[in-house]
Amino acid sequence: MRWKAVLGNLASYLYLTTCYVFILLPVAMLILFSFQDGRLPVPPFNGPTLRWYATAMANDRMMAALGHSLMVGIVSSALSVVIGFLAAYGISRYEFRGRRAIQGLIILPLAVCYLLVGMGLLVALSAVGLGPSLGIVVIGHVVINMPLAFAICLAQLGEHQRKIEWAARDLGASTWHVLTAVTMPMIAPALIAAFCLCFTLSWDEFIIAFLTTRFDVTLPVVIWSLLRGGLNPQTNAVGSFIFICSILLFVTVEVLLFRKRRS
Repeated sequence: MRWKAVLGNLASYLYLTTCYVFILLPVAMLILFSFQDGRLPVPPFNGPTLRWYATAMANDRMMAALGHSLMVGIVSSALSVVIGFLAAYGISRYEFRGRRAIQGLIILPLAVCYLLVGMGLLVALSAVGLGPSLGIVVIGHVVINMPLAFAICLAQLGEHQRKIEWAARDLGASTWHVLTAVTMPMIAPALIAAFCLCFTLSWDEFIIAFLTTRFDVTLPVVIWSLLRGGLNPQTNAVGSFIFICSILLFVTVEVLLFRKRRS
């Protein structure tokens, strides 16, 4: 029986290792060939060199797109978390007719294709005489990300928080004070997690940004335009930079949450 347990553990470790290799190998190749000393990011590897990182940093259009992506990601994520939190608070704390239907309606955009959201925004813009812009991209990203923030916040607003809120109200706190001084600090990890998830999805989103922008484009649109011309180590450099920034953001959030749990 013991050898069966050993074989089972070995099979589990092998399966887990295979999954990690399958997921991380493309990322490793992306980072490796971002240092390629040649015009094509394909074997054999020649390098290392920082040439393509310097080229990407000197590309004004790419740097502008990077700034646009940061702006869209931060603004849309903040709006998604605020709206999602308020909607989750209302759904979890008040009883009213049609509450379940409204909850389902809020979650519904998760099942809608991004292409339909982008085309719908494009048609609506044309109907009211507005042109494509980064502001419309922000609206589109709020539409697709707010349900995620809503679901995360709703899962954290349990009975324990409700009792603490009742105690605060008994002590004379207003609704706004309860929200800002009691409820939000209690579910701060969920709010931070929702913001980071929304920012990550907004940062990577392409279809809505492509359909609803014209000249002021986001970084995924610029990378797509570069890829249309063929393989380029410059795109590898940008992708590696984005991956490293995402890892640093994840580590920072984990450190902050770990310190909060310890305190």
